[in-house]
Amino acid sequence: MAEVTAQTERLNKAMSDKEGKYLTFALAHEEYGLEILKVREIIGYMDITAVPQTPHHVKGVINLRGQVIPVIDLRAKFGMETAEVTEETCIIVVETSQGDRKFSTGIVVDHVQEVLDIAGEDIEEAPQFGSSVNTDFILGMGKIEESVKILLDIDEVLANTDMHGFMSIDEQGQAQSEQTKQKQPQAENSEAEDKPEVEDNSEPENNTEPNNEAESQSASE
Repeated sequence: MAEVTAQTERLNKAMSDKEGKYLTFALAHEEYGLEILKVREIIGYMDITAVPQTPHHVKGVINLRGQVIPVIDLRAKFGMETAEVTEETCIIVVETSQGDRKFSTGIVVDHVQEVLDIAGEDIEEAPQFGSSVNTDFILGMGKIEESVKILLDIDEVLANTDMHGFMSIDEQGQAQSEQTKQKQPQAENSEAEDKPEVEDNSEPENNTEPNNEAESQSASE
């Protein structure tokens, strides 16, 4: 009995740790939630540059104010049918962690709904569907009135997507920019050093005119 009580207390504490604000959004007829602290910003759908040899759920990359960010199609990631882009389609830019590094990633969703403050007692653990179904990416199930929101652990959702390759694209661009800036003053100094000094060997002009009267007097004497 004591063991059951202790287990219940641990479960209640775990659920209370998950309470807080969640950004909710929709994929098809399902509703999901993300921890608001993981959300950087929400942007409208924009042109995405495809990257060859990437998984089918990776749509490509976008240039967000000079930063290259990978974009994930969350429908494809969850094995759902793809949908046409509409005026409500948007990209949620989230910050995820892999090891000791943090990455910004965009996830495409059908539309954003609202920010909800969900209490701990309204969050239940994800149901177990057997060992063949992995539910580690689900933080819990949020009970909102008569509906249920699937609360996602976005770090786990994107855990199998290697962000280091996309990060290296941005880092290479920044490194090349820094190298170009460093080379410019070096090139100027090199030109200054290689430029030969020109010595002025010209003789000064003699503007003194001969005194003809003095020479004439000397000759008569």
